[in-house]
Amino acid sequence: EKPLFVRQSVTNWVSPSEDVPTGGWTEEESIELAKRLVNEGVDLVDCSTSGCNPKQSIPLSPGYQVRFATSIRNKVPGMLTGAVGLIADAVQANDILEQEKADLVFLGRALLRKPNFALDGALKLGVFLQYPHQCERGRNKTKFTFL
Repeated sequence: EKPLFVRQSVTNWVSPSEDVPTGGWTEEESIELAKRLVNEGVDLVDCSTSGCNPKQSIPLSPGYQVRFATSIRNKVPGMLTGAVGLIADAVQANDILEQEKADLVFLGRALLRKPNFALDGALKLGVFLQYPHQCERGRNKTKFTFL
Protein backbone atom coordinates (compact mmCIF):
# COMPACT_ATOMS: atom_id res chain seq x y z
CA GLU A 1 0.00 0.00 0.00
CA LYS A 2 1.24 3.48 -0.86
CA PRO A 3 0.16 6.85 0.50
CA LEU A 4 -2.36 8.80 -1.52
CA PHE A 5 -1.77 12.56 -1.79
CA VAL A 6 -4.16 15.13 -3.29
CA ARG A 7 -3.05 18.62 -4.26
CA GLN A 8 -5.86 20.99 -3.42
CA SER A 9 -6.31 24.66 -4.18
CA VAL A 10 -7.70 25.60 -0.78
CA THR A 11 -8.89 28.99 -2.00
CA ASN A 12 -8.83 30.88 -5.27
CA TRP A 13 -8.58 34.22 -3.43
CA VAL A 14 -11.72 35.62 -5.10
CA SER A 15 -13.85 37.69 -2.75
CA PRO A 16 -17.56 38.31 -3.38
CA SER A 17 -18.06 41.29 -5.68
CA GLU A 18 -20.55 42.69 -8.14
CA ASP A 19 -18.95 40.58 -10.89
CA VAL A 20 -18.69 37.45 -8.73
CA PRO A 21 -21.52 37.71 -6.17
CA THR A 22 -20.77 34.39 -4.45
CA GLY A 23 -17.01 34.81 -4.53
CA GLY A 24 -14.76 31.91 -5.32
CA TRP A 25 -13.75 28.60 -3.77
CA THR A 26 -13.21 29.05 -0.04
CA GLU A 27 -11.19 27.57 2.79
CA GLU A 28 -14.42 26.33 4.42
CA GLU A 29 -15.35 24.44 1.26
CA SER A 30 -11.87 22.94 1.18
CA ILE A 31 -12.20 21.74 4.76
CA GLU A 32 -15.45 19.99 3.84
CA LEU A 33 -13.78 18.46 0.77
CA ALA A 34 -10.85 17.26 2.91
CA LYS A 35 -13.32 15.56 5.29
CA ARG A 36 -14.73 13.65 2.33
CA LEU A 37 -11.28 12.85 1.00
CA VAL A 38 -10.06 11.37 4.29
CA ASN A 39 -13.14 9.11 4.27
CA GLU A 40 -12.20 7.97 0.75
CA GLY A 41 -8.70 6.97 1.86
CA VAL A 42 -6.67 10.06 1.01
CA ASP A 43 -3.69 10.32 3.37
CA LEU A 44 -2.44 13.85 2.76
CA VAL A 45 -3.66 17.09 1.25
CA ASP A 46 -0.99 19.25 -0.36
CA CYS A 47 -2.48 22.66 0.50
CA SER A 48 -1.88 25.11 -2.30
CA THR A 49 -4.02 27.93 -3.67
CA SER A 50 -5.21 28.93 -7.10
CA GLY A 51 -3.65 31.65 -9.18
CA CYS A 52 -5.88 31.67 -12.23
CA ASN A 53 -8.52 34.36 -11.79
CA PRO A 54 -8.04 38.02 -12.74
CA LYS A 55 -10.36 39.02 -9.85
CA GLN A 56 -8.14 37.54 -7.17
CA SER A 57 -5.93 39.37 -4.72
CA ILE A 58 -3.12 37.15 -3.42
CA PRO A 59 -1.31 38.38 -0.28
CA LEU A 60 2.18 37.17 -1.19
CA SER A 61 4.60 36.83 1.72
CA PRO A 62 6.92 34.11 3.00
CA GLY A 63 4.84 31.04 3.84
CA TYR A 64 1.60 32.73 2.75
CA GLN A 65 -0.18 29.40 2.14
CA VAL A 66 0.97 27.57 5.29
CA ARG A 67 -2.08 28.69 7.28
CA PHE A 68 -4.30 26.59 5.02
CA ALA A 69 -2.33 23.43 5.80
CA THR A 70 -2.63 24.25 9.50
CA SER A 71 -6.37 24.84 9.22
CA ILE A 72 -7.09 21.55 7.46
CA ARG A 73 -4.68 19.68 9.76
CA ASN A 74 -6.53 21.00 12.82
CA LYS A 75 -10.09 20.63 11.50
CA VAL A 76 -9.95 17.29 9.67
CA PRO A 77 -9.07 14.41 12.00
CA GLY A 78 -6.80 11.86 10.38
CA MET A 79 -5.77 14.08 7.46
CA LEU A 80 -2.10 14.89 7.10
CA THR A 81 -1.20 18.14 5.34
CA GLY A 82 1.63 19.47 3.24
CA ALA A 83 2.54 23.15 3.27
CA VAL A 84 3.69 25.20 0.28
CA GLY A 85 4.01 28.86 -0.63
CA LEU A 86 7.24 30.86 -0.65
CA ILE A 87 9.04 28.52 1.73
CA ALA A 88 12.58 29.44 0.82
CA ASP A 89 14.71 28.78 3.90
CA ALA A 90 15.56 25.62 5.85
CA VAL A 91 14.87 27.31 9.19
CA GLN A 92 11.44 28.41 7.96
CA ALA A 93 10.66 24.88 6.71
CA ASN A 94 11.87 23.33 9.96
CA ASP A 95 9.79 25.77 12.03
CA ILE A 96 6.64 24.81 10.10
CA LEU A 97 7.22 21.18 11.05
CA GLU A 98 8.38 21.81 14.62
CA GLN A 99 5.40 24.07 15.32
CA GLU A 100 3.09 21.41 13.83
CA LYS A 101 1.66 23.76 11.23
CA ALA A 102 1.91 20.93 8.67
CA ASP A 103 3.13 17.36 8.47
CA LEU A 104 5.24 17.86 5.37
CA VAL A 105 6.80 20.79 3.53
CA PHE A 106 6.88 20.84 -0.24
CA LEU A 107 9.55 22.98 -1.89
CA GLY A 108 9.43 24.17 -5.47
CA ARG A 109 11.20 27.27 -6.65
CA ALA A 110 13.53 27.22 -3.63
CA LEU A 111 15.10 24.04 -5.00
CA LEU A 112 15.42 25.52 -8.46
CA ARG A 113 17.11 28.62 -7.06
CA LYS A 114 19.30 26.74 -4.58
CA PRO A 115 20.19 23.23 -5.79
CA ASN A 116 22.14 22.65 -2.55
CA PHE A 117 19.16 23.63 -0.38
CA ALA A 118 19.20 20.38 1.63
CA LEU A 119 22.96 20.37 2.20
CA ASP A 120 23.08 24.06 3.12
CA GLY A 121 19.98 23.71 5.30
CA ALA A 122 21.46 20.80 7.23
CA LEU A 123 24.58 22.85 7.90
CA LYS A 124 22.49 25.83 9.02
CA LEU A 125 20.36 23.64 11.31
CA GLY A 126 23.39 21.79 12.67
CA VAL A 127 22.30 18.33 11.59
CA PHE A 128 24.20 15.65 9.73
CA LEU A 129 23.21 14.96 6.14
CA GLN A 130 25.11 12.36 4.18
CA TYR A 131 26.87 13.86 1.17
CA PRO A 132 27.23 11.72 -1.93
CA HIS A 133 30.49 9.80 -1.40
CA GLN A 134 32.22 11.43 -4.36
CA CYS A 135 31.41 14.90 -2.94
CA GLU A 136 32.43 14.28 0.69
CA ARG A 137 35.83 15.99 0.23
CA GLY A 138 33.98 19.17 -0.75
CA ARG A 139 32.07 19.36 2.55
CA ASN A 140 32.66 22.54 4.52
CA LYS A 141 34.90 21.89 7.52
CA THR A 142 32.47 21.23 10.38
CA LYS A 143 31.97 18.70 13.15
CA PHE A 144 30.58 16.46 10.41
CA THR A 145 33.77 16.50 8.30
CA PHE A 146 35.28 13.05 7.90
CA LEU A 147 38.05 13.62 5.36
